[in-house]
Amino acid sequence: MRGIVGENLTASIAGDYGRAFGTFLKQGQAGRKEKVSVCIGRDSRPTGEMLKSAVAAGLCDVGIDVVDLGIVTTPGVGIMVKELGCSGGVVVTGSHNPAEYNGIKLLLGNAIAPPADAAERIKRYFVDRNFSLVDSPNGGKVTSNKQTGVTHIGKVLAIVDKEAIAARKFKVVLDSVNGAGGPVTKKMLSELSCEVIAINDEPTGLFAHAPEPIAENITDLGAVVKTEKADIGFAQDPDADRVAIVDEAGTYIGEEYTLALAAKYIFRKKNGTAATNLSTSRMIDDIAEKAGGRVIRTPVGEANVAAAMLEHNCIIGGEGNGGVIDLRISPIRDSLVGIALVLQLMAETSGPRTGNTISQLASEIGRYYMRKDKFAADQSQALQILNSAKKVFTDAKLDTTDGCRFDFDDGWLHLRASNTEPVMRVIVEAKNQRTAQRYIDAVVNIRKEMLD
Repeated sequence: MRGIVGENLTASIAGDYGRAFGTFLKQGQAGRKEKVSVCIGRDSRPTGEMLKSAVAAGLCDVGIDVVDLGIVTTPGVGIMVKELGCSGGVVVTGSHNPAEYNGIKLLLGNAIAPPADAAERIKRYFVDRNFSLVDSPNGGKVTSNKQTGVTHIGKVLAIVDKEAIAARKFKVVLDSVNGAGGPVTKKMLSELSCEVIAINDEPTGLFAHAPEPIAENITDLGAVVKTEKADIGFAQDPDADRVAIVDEAGTYIGEEYTLALAAKYIFRKKNGTAATNLSTSRMIDDIAEKAGGRVIRTPVGEANVAAAMLEHNCIIGGEGNGGVIDLRISPIRDSLVGIALVLQLMAETSGPRTGNTISQLASEIGRYYMRKDKFAADQSQALQILNSAKKVFTDAKLDTTDGCRFDFDDGWLHLRASNTEPVMRVIVEAKNQRTAQRYIDAVVNIRKEMLD
């Protein structure tokens, strides 16, 4: 659930959503003697405390015990769901959206968002206001737990060579956009003996810049990296499940490289299978192929990638928006994991003798030209465009699991209708801009013909 607080997202709506989720969890565990529990955390947005309290009250109304984690990262909540043996989790977060937004993200006991059928049942309970309310003696209780950060850091440090990273004494600039990630990430970097220069690190929720970690929003980070002669810069989003990278020259190398670099390190250590969505760069395919591995593509959405990773026992996964998933930590995109794995790669491949920098490591992977765009289209129009595209791109390998992805020898094109707004998303990637533009122009022509 996502909305604008004060317009279409209120405390009463959040309370009902908590009641709906609690009712769903109880129905799934009928006959269980011990009381069902849910842990809940929030990002730093000022409206988060109000919404968190409302959701907690709703859960207590239907007899669910609540563990309040406070201001924590989204992956931190997922970790604590399993650590505390909870039946579910709730994250109050607007993610990368502007400050006026907030949202309520639900997790099941496996720390993954509910699949489509379960989500529909929860929605039905909410819309119908069909809640299994309890009387006073059976109401849920709220307790607090402040161990999320310590637990999270411990799990991440366990999958890297702490001493190898510490020996490099990396100089790191961290921009946490006044979200939930600042305190825990600074602590992790300090434990890795990094010299940390933190900007926008206080979790006030008063974002110093637009919160999505894309090039135009993090120019200050690049400037600080360059001025301080740092080794690398990291930019998190408000709930710290995504991270983008700035190289040693202060240049934004792109959020697509976060997963690619993490995968580069993992595939150096072992062969296996990776998973990512249909809109993610081919860089991870190139990396896996060189290592003798393979990549499974899924529909867009973290839950889809996580489900594929669990099914195929993937060694790494994530999405091209800067989200890295390592199942040794949790099935959730995790900026701390991305940061630690990238630093580990740098520690093993850079130094006075090799001279490899983060920009050189990125250049070794290679660069594609990628463009992401969207245009207005309702469901009917989107379907017309997809059908027309199938007739135009007859020479492509076609994947229809999420809209249409067309794979060509020199690139790929992904067309899909948004799940949250009446728009069609267009993602194209090719070896060069001219080739990519050719595919974009073809889509523009398809749309023009439809509108005519």
